[in-house]
Amino acid sequence: GHEQLLQMMEERMMDVEQKLRLVKRLLQDKVNQLKEQLSKNTKADAMVKDLYVENAQLLKALEVTEQRQKTAERKNYLLEEKIANLNRIVKNLASPSFSP
Repeated sequence: GHEQLLQMMEERMMDVEQKLRLVKRLLQDKVNQLKEQLSKNTKADAMVKDLYVENAQLLKALEVTEQRQKTAERKNYLLEEKIANLNRIVKNLASPSFSP
């Protein structure tokens, strides 16, 4: 009986050790998977930060471009007024009301 009990205990210990090795291997796989995910997340985080900075730069460039467009439109309007005035002057100069 004692020998048999000892044999059963040894078999149980070997079974437990095998299960522990399996659990250890599974845990190591999970650790590797999580490390890989962390690396991907870190890269993604850096990309998001870069995109945020680039977006801020693009918004500033858009603001400057819109301001330049408004300025160009104002200048264009003033030039059109000057052209209209010059056309009126030329028309008045060319009209027959000026007799020598």
